[in-house]
Formats: sequence, C-alpha cells, structure tokens
Amino acid sequence: MATLARLFHQLSIGSAVVRDVRLLPACSISTESLARVMNKPKPGTGTAYRRIVHYPDQYTVEPLKVTNLAGRDPETGRLIAKGIGGGIKHKYHWIKWVRDGPAEGAPQVEKVIDVIHDGCRTAKVALVAVGDELKYILATENMKPGDLIKTSRFIPRIPVRANEGDAYPLGALQVGTQVHCLEKFPGQPCHLIHSAGTYGTILRKFGDLVVVQLPSKQEFAFQQTCMATVGRVSNIYHNKTPIGSAQKNRELGNRPRSGLWHRKDGRHGRKIRKLPPMRVIGAPAEPATEAINLTLKL
Repeated sequence: MATLARLFHQLSIGSAVVRDVRLLPACSISTESLARVMNKPKPGTGTAYRRIVHYPDQYTVEPLKVTNLAGRDPETGRLIAKGIGGGIKHKYHWIKWVRDGPAEGAPQVEKVIDVIHDGCRTAKVALVAVGDELKYILATENMKPGDLIKTSRFIPRIPVRANEGDAYPLGALQVGTQVHCLEKFPGQPCHLIHSAGTYGTILRKFGDLVVVQLPSKQEFAFQQTCMATVGRVSNIYHNKTPIGSAQKNRELGNRPRSGLWHRKDGRHGRKIRKLPPMRVIGAPAEPATEAINLTLKL
C-alpha cells in the first residue's frame, strides 16, 4: 500500500497547473509584432520583382529609365522570385490609363501618330496626339498611324456605332461589342483587360448595369458610366508564338530552372544508378528432411 501511495503522489497535478488561466498575468507585446499584424499590405499593391520604373512628377512621353531587380527584393537584396533574371534592358513607355472626353456634345477626336513595340509589356503602344498633348495608349489589333479615334463620356439614347480605338462609356456601346482597357469603377484608371490579344464582350444590359464577359469567361456587371476602349488588344499572336530557343528565353528575362529537371539524372527525371555487385548463383539448397517421431508403448 505504501508503494501505491508514493506512486499516486508522483502522478498528482501540481497547483501551478490547476490555476485558472484567466488569473495569469498578461504578457506584453512588442510594437514591432503589433505593427506586423496590423499594418498588412493592401490588396492590389503587390511588389513585382522584375523591374522598378522611375516615374517623374508629371506625365511625359519620354521613355522612362528602369532598374532591373532580377527577382530580388529592392531593400534587402534577397532572392524572392527564382524564375526572373537577365534579359534585355528596355525603357518603359508610360501609358495614360485615363481616357477622358467631353460629357456632352461631340466627342473628342484624337490622331494616332505612331504604333511602337514596348519591351516591358506584351501589347503594342500607340502614340496619340490631341490638341497640344501627346500620350501613350494601348494599340488595338488593326490600329495604324494616321487613324482618327474618338473619346466621349456622353451616353446617348441610341447606342453609338464605334470603331476600333474609340473610348465610350459601357452604356453607350452596343451589345456584342468587344472592349478592353475597362474601368472597374467610374473615374478610376482603366486597369482591366491589358494583355496582348485579349478582349471583353458586352453581353446584356439591365438597369444602370452592363454585363461584360472578361477573357477569363467570368461575367461581371459594371456601372454604365465605366469607360472602355473598343476593339481587341494588339499583338494577337503573342500566346501562339513559340519562344524557339533557350537564348531567346534568356533575352525575355526568364531564368532557367537550374537542374530541377534533367532527362536522365535530374531531380524529376529517370535515375541512372550504379549496378549492384555480382551475385553467385550456387546449387539449390536441399529440402530439409522432416523428423519422424516414433512412439513405443511399453
């Protein structure tokens, strides 16, 4: 009995564990830990570790200088994106994402001066002149120098018959029109449908909303006052053009995967291992004889 008493005494729970958790003193939290939890980055402001564009204070059509990051964090220098590195250093053409026009009366007429290639994006860029102002916009599929394009914020009673490159509110366009550079909310810069060869389609209208099918085949209802550019984004064969060589892929700024896959001896390929040593195959073992037990009754 004494042994059992000592055993139960050893297994007893101490008073420190039995205490109520609510009565424990609260530990202090550092300001750095609290700021790391509270000051989270806002959605849509992610960092791209490919390049930094040095924007001036005012809009300009002069090509902007860039700093290639090669997949590294600009502050710490640590490698974040392994697939980025090298490539031809291009200058950046600043796109003016706001297509602003008169709210009443005749639309504003703009002239396309030139259509150029921008190495920092997949689509081509058009230099447009209006009055004494020059600006860059995304070029459409069939846009060429000398074209006249229109911009207006007026929504007429009868939908307009717009041409490629014209910018109108969604409520002013016909059902079935292909659009790009679409505003998500009225008055904000056009930040939808920018990639080469993409377009959205106006499906239907109800009330003050216009349903647009995006390139992802998802349908969204936007306000009828949201601006959109008519037509398909230029460089439609971008996703169908093969890269062709490893050197071309390096010129595009894509770093090789560096041994993640080799056909024979890589990480995900079939392995070539050393053969096992020679084995001597001798005579087969004789079957063991079973013992016979004899019993004799006396």
